[in-house]
Amino acid sequence: MLAVDMTGDAVKAKNGSMVAYDGEMAFKKLSGGGEGIRGMVTRRLTGEQMTLMEVKGHGTCWFADRAAEISLVGLQGDKLYVESSNLLATDGGLRTGTSFTGVRGASQGNGLFTTTIEGHGQAAIMSDGPAVLLRVSPQYPLTVDPGAYVAHQGDLRQSFQSGVTFRTLLGEGGGEAFQIRFEGDGLVYVQPSERNTIAGDV
Repeated sequence: MLAVDMTGDAVKAKNGSMVAYDGEMAFKKLSGGGEGIRGMVTRRLTGEQMTLMEVKGHGTCWFADRAAEISLVGLQGDKLYVESSNLLATDGGLRTGTSFTGVRGASQGNGLFTTTIEGHGQAAIMSDGPAVLLRVSPQYPLTVDPGAYVAHQGDLRQSFQSGVTFRTLLGEGGGEAFQIRFEGDGLVYVQPSERNTIAGDV
């Protein structure tokens, strides 16, 4: 559960994620993932669905979703890439958008686009079990199962690699048919649980 203390400021949170509050709070649904009409159109075209609400007031507001683990990510003008289903809340001043992910999103069953968050402030991301933060450096690239991927930040390049072989088609594969390879310099958040993906069915 995430407790947010507010003194007249605002946060953006996943619609319906408020579980309790004290003091005075106002709730307002945001269109297009908080990006207005243009964002709403973009998200409809890209298939990256996200419904947010703005919470403003004085007091403490508690947020949660399906008892998921919550990690806070601090942004200092940089950009965070996160699956919309893994985003719980952000500071009101952070900007959200969409970014093309290509085959990575398709392998996860999440579409070809993902949510971006940028600016100065904190974002709360969710994971199925405690998220693990893994560093990627030019000397040490990282390969991740699409079902365990949660988010990433930094100067990273993604590529999609397939382990599909004739043995996979015969049902003798190791169950890891597709992976995401990250190269560059940055951080990747993974969860100790795999969501159902298209890749997991191969």
